[in-house]
Amino acid sequence: MWRQHTAKQMIKYGATGAAAAAATYSGIQYYQKRTGKQMTLASMYPKSSLIYADPLETPTPPGMRPHAFWTPPKRQEMLNDLKGLSRDGSDTKTEGDREFDLLVIGGGATGAGCTLDAATRGLRVAMVERDDFASGTSSKSTKLVHGGVRYLQKAIMGLDYEQWKMVREALHERKTFLNIAPYLSNELPILLPVYTWWQLPYFWIGCKMYDLLAGKQGITGSYALGRSKTLENFPMLRADGLVGSLVYFDGQHNDARMNAALAVTAAAHGAVVANHVEVTSLIKERDADGHEHVRGAMVRDNETGDEWAVRARGVINATGPFSDAILKMDEPTMPDIVAPSSGVHLVLPSYFSPKNMGMLDPATTDGRVVFFLPWEGGVVAGTTDTLCDVEADPKPSEKEIEWILSEIRRFLSPEVKIRRGDVLAAWSGIRPLVRDPRAANTKDLVRNHMIHESDSGLITIAGGKWTTYREMAKETVDRAITSFALRPLRDCQTESIRLIGSHAWSDTMFIKLVQNFGVDLDVAKHLAHNYGDRAWAVCALADHSGAQYPALGQRIHPLYPFVDAEVRYAVQYEYALSAVDVIARRMRLAFLDAQAARESLPKVIEIMAAELKWDDKRKKEEHSKALRFLTTMGLPDSILSEPTATKGSRNGYVNMQTTSDLNFLDPASYYRRGVFSAEEIGAILAAFSEFDVHGDGHIEVKDIQPLFSAINVPLPAEGIDAYLNAASIDHKNPGSSVEVEQIFDVLGDIKEAVNAKGRKPKGELNLNQIPTHRSGGGV
Repeated sequence: MWRQHTAKQMIKYGATGAAAAAATYSGIQYYQKRTGKQMTLASMYPKSSLIYADPLETPTPPGMRPHAFWTPPKRQEMLNDLKGLSRDGSDTKTEGDREFDLLVIGGGATGAGCTLDAATRGLRVAMVERDDFASGTSSKSTKLVHGGVRYLQKAIMGLDYEQWKMVREALHERKTFLNIAPYLSNELPILLPVYTWWQLPYFWIGCKMYDLLAGKQGITGSYALGRSKTLENFPMLRADGLVGSLVYFDGQHNDARMNAALAVTAAAHGAVVANHVEVTSLIKERDADGHEHVRGAMVRDNETGDEWAVRARGVINATGPFSDAILKMDEPTMPDIVAPSSGVHLVLPSYFSPKNMGMLDPATTDGRVVFFLPWEGGVVAGTTDTLCDVEADPKPSEKEIEWILSEIRRFLSPEVKIRRGDVLAAWSGIRPLVRDPRAANTKDLVRNHMIHESDSGLITIAGGKWTTYREMAKETVDRAITSFALRPLRDCQTESIRLIGSHAWSDTMFIKLVQNFGVDLDVAKHLAHNYGDRAWAVCALADHSGAQYPALGQRIHPLYPFVDAEVRYAVQYEYALSAVDVIARRMRLAFLDAQAARESLPKVIEIMAAELKWDDKRKKEEHSKALRFLTTMGLPDSILSEPTATKGSRNGYVNMQTTSDLNFLDPASYYRRGVFSAEEIGAILAAFSEFDVHGDGHIEVKDIQPLFSAINVPLPAEGIDAYLNAASIDHKNPGSSVEVEQIFDVLGDIKEAVNAKGRKPKGELNLNQIPTHRSGGGV
């Protein structure tokens, strides 16, 4: 409601306004009389003080949205700039213009964040990445934007102010994160199941303190649920002994697409960004006192092999787990500062979790937490914390995968069985826990992030997490400005700079995509959620379907809403140069379903070949590289020697005919979502019908052994009693009835056990190798 003012107040405000207007008019008249110039809006706000939303011909001041079809500079233009040339390739720059203020090494979350921060302050900055943006840890996170409930618990229990401060800062960044990239991030309710009465008030107090600590930067508040409401919201949960639950809220995002948005937004603000460009050595110069200072780097374009020097007043090492490699280029005797930790995550089908609610198991068998979160149409489960070596594409071990599955089985209903074949994708991300090389005890791990400046001036930022990337970048650029005596045009702006795609996005934008382009509803929602207002540019690149509806967009895979236009957009607008860049980090298909990504490769490669002018040799190389990558995403190594699967190998009509060569020895089925082929289903149903003498859909326990013999089931040496118990079959009573679905349960378990030999881990599954107070409990 409008505030009511008295006549006296109106006279006072009116007089104040009139006086201000008169003073402004007098000032303008005086300025024009002294300078002889006409005062305009542009003269009041000079070009150097504007914050550009994108490099259009007309500068875009804060608050105005960028052009929805703006195209970033081509990669060759970026490389020309890196080489000290003008973007058109001409050699017209002065010696001073060839040097950057900052060179950022690393194109992950922190590196892209530093680049955007520096560019929006008006600094001349370049960023190079050896592989692709978010090719490492930044694409392999838990997908949460969170303060860290585990950290808060430890801060309270240990009366640790630094831990408390860290959670408070992260909660502030969580809100900023949700504001600057609303289409890529969202709030997510997370349920904490409670199985003992005393935990209910304990968790309630903890969740309320989590809400309170966020203060004005808080999101939706936590609440408690009784037993029945808990099961109503999360019906897959184990009901036995359940008391109730607490629901708290955190943020969630699409990490690799967020990383790409940071890089492209930095380019829109004038930064030079180049993926697949590797630093081979650092350039050093001596000052008048004989001290060496890092003043740039030698780089190599991994696409062409070209090498050249990039000069900069300062260099930032933001390479995450690979920080030590760059540090050793500077100081070969430098001790390692990174303590790499492997965090494995799985993706399961969407039916294992409600669509809009996740779950956290606060007490696993080894003391850490396990998340179970809906994400992009799948369910992300994880994570582990295991000491590991640093490598580009680490593989998740079967031991780690089985540990996560075993923990999930503990809190889900016994009716909900999770098999290894339900794992659609699995990946291992390396968390760069760090040690301070100048601390008294260099073995201790830093709880948050660390900024280290070497004697030569190389600045290294390491540690931290996705949620705090912006604050980490701000502190790093602040340090660089001081250390290298840089002169930015303005202070840090990234708390209010919205990322590209955010300006004209809304929750209902997908409706316009359906109405204006005729795209499928699921595709429209997907495009709006992953590209924001840039979805208009994506749709403009789509092939016509030939149908009235959907009119545009050919799906890359029939089970997912990814379309052909996204591949073209990734190449033209987001610097994708390889098939892995597209299937893993632009479309995320490899993270959602590795087998579907494998089946999509031919179509993706053909589209990219047309865009990038690949020959047949390059197309074969891309296919081989992509298959090798998919073996790090949960698919078996055998795919490297197998032909690409076709529809016929996974689908077909059920043929109800008994066969003598039922293929139970099928190693690939261990990783497959469906245990049985169409032929096997037909054989099982046909055999069951022969023993179903009454035709009522039941057989008796005494018929099980003859049935299995009829279809050549390889019975385990230890017998089948355990399998019958698992299917709730009263095997001690020969006349007890058995339904066909119980037979499928038993056969499915036997087939998995037979084909798990040599794959399933043996022995102890405890993976707790890093203290939870250092690792955050795996979060």
